[in-house]
Amino acid sequence: MSGSTETANISSLGKGDSLHQQVLASFPLCHMTEEDLIQNPQFCKLLATLAQHVDQTGLTAPLKTELDKAEKKLQIQKLQWLRSESLHRGLQEMIQNHCVRKHHATVPPDQNMFYETMERCLLVAQCVRQLDPSNTTNQDQPSVLGLTPQLVMELMPSEKNVQRMKQGLPRQLEKHLKEKCLSLLSYYQPEWENESEGLKMTKLSHLSAQMDKEKKRAESLKETCRENTVLLQRQTELYLTELIKCIQLLQSFILNHRLKIQTDLDRKKLDYFEGKCELILQKIKAEMVEIQLDTYTPDSISAHRKIREKLESELKACKVEKQSVELKLASFEILGKDFEALAEEYCRLRQEIEMKNWALKEFTQYND
Repeated sequence: MSGSTETANISSLGKGDSLHQQVLASFPLCHMTEEDLIQNPQFCKLLATLAQHVDQTGLTAPLKTELDKAEKKLQIQKLQWLRSESLHRGLQEMIQNHCVRKHHATVPPDQNMFYETMERCLLVAQCVRQLDPSNTTNQDQPSVLGLTPQLVMELMPSEKNVQRMKQGLPRQLEKHLKEKCLSLLSYYQPEWENESEGLKMTKLSHLSAQMDKEKKRAESLKETCRENTVLLQRQTELYLTELIKCIQLLQSFILNHRLKIQTDLDRKKLDYFEGKCELILQKIKAEMVEIQLDTYTPDSISAHRKIREKLESELKACKVEKQSVELKLASFEILGKDFEALAEEYCRLRQEIEMKNWALKEFTQYND
């Protein structure tokens, strides 16, 4: 029964791509992609079922209700604190402004007494609060220099001055707050600074609503920016995934076609270098002919050619004779070392015969 209910809930969410998109929208804080959900369908069903019980932040409905109550209570306490804190700071600013005015101009005695009484009351109240923290904590604190709240309260101004200060305080505080509000209005809209006071007060009454409107607009833009950031992250992940696939495809294409492309490239390079070498050879030949024409006359070139032909024919005859002698020498070397000794003896005897023939010829010449 529970299984059929969950199936119905999943069907209500959507099917196929719409289901994946709704699951991703229900959990924007999770770094998931649609491909992850496609590869894990059971996990996708689990998230789709879980989305019926939790919000986008992962909180259940009862916990969300308790959290909202706690936040409202905290907002009320913060508002109370802000009211007292703003009032206290306003009174301190009034005292500071009075001190500045007192140094630059003469202040009436009653006004001077008013601010001195207020300053003294604030100091006494602050000291009493420091000495008696029972209103904020349940722990006892040791006394400071043996002082007690009762002793500090004795430093309060006279009751008459306090009552007089309390009577004039609302008017002075209202005046101070009015000046601050007008300063805030001038800072927020400088073009309103030269307007009349009545028009300023009218615009000031609408300032809070206008600032709330702009605050909501800023929050809306912030939420839109957050959604765009999440969308950008998903699109970036998808882009990187597709980019990796393209790179892998490109690598396979390069590996499959590299040899063919390399062969064609090598053949083209070889044709290029062959053509370049042929061009260089033709250029060398042309330079040689040009050098010959610049160096020799046609008659000397003809004579050199005849000399070259004669030398080449003699060289060819010498090579033939050398080849025949080498063949004879090779045939003699086949007979071995014994023939080598016999050949040496033959050479020696021939040299002696030549020497004796030369001596005989010379002797015969001198006898004649």
